[in-house]
Amino acid sequence: MNILVQGGRVVDPASGRDEAADIAIASGRIVAIGAVSPDFTADRRIDARGCIVAPGLVDLAARLREPGHEHEGLLESELAAAAAGGVTSLVCPPDTDPVLDEPGLVEMLKFRARKLSRCRLFPLGALTRGLGGEALTEMAELTEAGCIGFSQAESPVTDTQVLWRALQYASTFGYTVWLRPQDRWLGKGVAASGPVATRLGLSGVPVAAETVALATLFELVRATGARVHLCRLSSAAGVAMLRAAKAEGLPVTADVSIHSLHLTDMDIGYFNPAMRLVPPLRSARDRDALRAALADGTLDALVSDHMPVSADEKTLPFAEAVPGATGLELLLGLALHWGEASGVGLQRALAVITQGPVQVLGKALGSLAASAGRLAEGGVADICVFDPDARWPVKPELLKSQGTHTPFAFEHSGFELPGRVRATLVAGTVAYEATSAPDA
Repeated sequence: MNILVQGGRVVDPASGRDEAADIAIASGRIVAIGAVSPDFTADRRIDARGCIVAPGLVDLAARLREPGHEHEGLLESELAAAAAGGVTSLVCPPDTDPVLDEPGLVEMLKFRARKLSRCRLFPLGALTRGLGGEALTEMAELTEAGCIGFSQAESPVTDTQVLWRALQYASTFGYTVWLRPQDRWLGKGVAASGPVATRLGLSGVPVAAETVALATLFELVRATGARVHLCRLSSAAGVAMLRAAKAEGLPVTADVSIHSLHLTDMDIGYFNPAMRLVPPLRSARDRDALRAALADGTLDALVSDHMPVSADEKTLPFAEAVPGATGLELLLGLALHWGEASGVGLQRALAVITQGPVQVLGKALGSLAASAGRLAEGGVADICVFDPDARWPVKPELLKSQGTHTPFAFEHSGFELPGRVRATLVAGTVAYEATSAPDA
């Protein structure tokens, strides 16, 4: 189908483009930006007047809850949420049930996602069998099945020798290992250590849980040369260590979640279970350091950390509630909100959810590596059209995700998010189009 996106402001952080232009799409590719040939016949036109036309968003951390947790989220509902949020590509960790440690499971998941045609899915394979931290998986077979890297999700490898061997193997074959730096023994609490946790009587997770794990990882990276992506840093001390590691030239990248970027431990309030998250919310000093690191490029990407949780598992006392929140439909708005509040501007706000994540993924994207996360003639037509002036309150009942719990629900946050998605295109196919103005 030939599609013409008309009258929008085209903003592409990868090229620095920012201009009013039409975009012509044919056979899933962008054939023209700006001057569209008079011979181009559009089968469908998308009116983008008053809107920004940007590359499709790329989310590096989204749990889809299928297989194994269908009561919390179906693949269909979560990919619909991704499309509604302007997300055209996402990475999912391997902690499904069963764990993604067999090629057949990976192939099944990718097949189901392709059939739905809502969003590109890039699964991470399990680094160890069953995420048990003991025996390594068959990484070559999982890569052939479609895995773009290997992860332990929320299950740290406690045996340093196993982690050493995993990084050696990954380095030999050019695989990327995705790890959230948290010491298993120090990280058993439910809130960040500090005055808030002490006052509320909640078990704490000290910053050392992150920095101890980072120190070990950086030493192993120095020894093996493995490429490691650090998932959801949460502390100022962790940012300082990352900055030093990058300055040293270590092959490491890192991301931060929308929750850690905007919230602090003070937001827990009176044991609000919506604020039960992993990693736990830390101090305002930590949040400010994360914001600055994302602005200056020390942190490479902003992620939704999407994890739908059922009402039965969330509406419990704080320490018993399952950690997690929906985030796919909020990623764009919270990136724009950070851009406004920090003064970094629209280009940088979009870069951390488009260009930055693509650079993290690198060659793992295969044929998409050259054009994903950007708008270029001849490139894949993954596009997000959004109204930057439309501000909207997050109302859980209006979200497409099966999980509706979020710390940013209007009754908790009291503020409205900027940027409402009007249309999302994946490979030149309209995956989402708003039918009417959102309910305010």
